[in-house]
Amino acid sequence: MAIYTGRGDDGETDLRDMTRVSKTDPRIEAYGTVDELNALVGTVRPTGHDDVDDRLRTIQNHLHVVQADLANPEPDEDDPEIRADHVETIEDWIDEYDEELEPLTSFILPTGSDHGARLHHARAVCRRAERRTVALASSERINERTVEYLNRLSDGLFTVARLVNQREGEPEEAPQY
Repeated sequence: MAIYTGRGDDGETDLRDMTRVSKTDPRIEAYGTVDELNALVGTVRPTGHDDVDDRLRTIQNHLHVVQADLANPEPDEDDPEIRADHVETIEDWIDEYDEELEPLTSFILPTGSDHGARLHHARAVCRRAERRTVALASSERINERTVEYLNRLSDGLFTVARLVNQREGEPEEAPQY
C-alpha cells in the first residue's frame, strides 16, 4: 500500500465508492473530524486502568466504522456501518461507570489529571464531529445511527473523563459565574 499517490495534490480525494470530491466537502469534514477524534482518543491510552483502556480501544474501532460509514455515500449490505448495538454498548458503559461516580450536581470544568483532561478534550472534538455529521445529513443521505452514536459517545467520554479523574484523586471543579 503506497503512502503517497499524488492523487490529492489537486485538492480532491476519493470517497469509498471512488467518487472524487473536494477535500472541503461536508462528507470529508465529517469523517475527517472523526479521524481527529480517533487520534485524540489514542493519545489517552494507556491510562493505567485496564477496563478503560479496553473500552477506549473498542471506541477507536467503532470510530473506524463511523469513518467508513460516512465515507460511503452508497453503502451495500455488507459495508461497515454503525448499528444500534454500537450505541447500546456506549449506553451500557455510561450506566456502569455512573454507578461508580459521585452524582453530578453542577457543570464542571474540563480539567483534572492528564488522562482526564485529554478525555474532556476528546469529548469536545466528538461534539464537533457530531455537528459536522448533522450538517452533512442536512444535505445528503447518511446512516442516521452515526449521529446517534457520536451523541452518545460524547456523553460516554464525559463520563469516562469523570471516572478517570475520580480514580486518580482529582477533584471536580464547578465553574465560577
